[in-house]
Amino acid sequence: MPTARESLLDAAYAALAARPWAGVRMVDVAAEAGVSRQTLYNEFGSKEGLARALVRRETEGYIAGVTRALAEPGPGPRAAGGDVEARVVAAAAWTVRAARTNPLVRAALTGCWSERLPTPAGGVPGQRGAHTGAGGAHTGPRSDGPPPGPTDLVIRFCDCAVAALEADWPKEDLPELGTACATAARLTLSYVVAPAEPEDLTRQLHRAFAHAVHRA
Repeated sequence: MPTARESLLDAAYAALAARPWAGVRMVDVAAEAGVSRQTLYNEFGSKEGLARALVRRETEGYIAGVTRALAEPGPGPRAAGGDVEARVVAAAAWTVRAARTNPLVRAALTGCWSERLPTPAGGVPGQRGAHTGAGGAHTGPRSDGPPPGPTDLVIRFCDCAVAALEADWPKEDLPELGTACATAARLTLSYVVAPAEPEDLTRQLHRAFAHAVHRA
């Protein structure tokens, strides 16, 4: 059974699909979720807080999908890099699908927020939703900061890809994997910004990883 917080976020997302964010009323979100308006304010503090939490949830769901795609074994031979390549193609395909079906994910990936969505002036999207730990290591999203923006999501795509694929890559050539994953992330984002045929993206990703495998 979903928690009150999840029910409220579900209700807010449904309301956003029906009307612009400026027209979404807190009292209606609370009523749709079956909780009091006070519960809504206790959870999120304000409408801006609700918006930040909603965008953060949707972007975290997107990253979870990237992780799942990268975890699935691909059809190609592992030793030749085919499995690695197929899994990155799957993560790229998920990214394009998520951006097409979820306007919050698309806006977070591109930085383009329409008037229907929570706007940058409201403090919703940000470029520094993730932070670094000691030594500069990427440590994921900050729960107290703004949701991630395009730069953060590209970095997290790369981090997820490298973490998922490094076991199937020659240890002495890990920098090549990082370069290939970064190229894949940039190519994928370009197809989100300017949609084209998915087959074109697949071919470009194949070339990027074939080049990396050859150099390795």
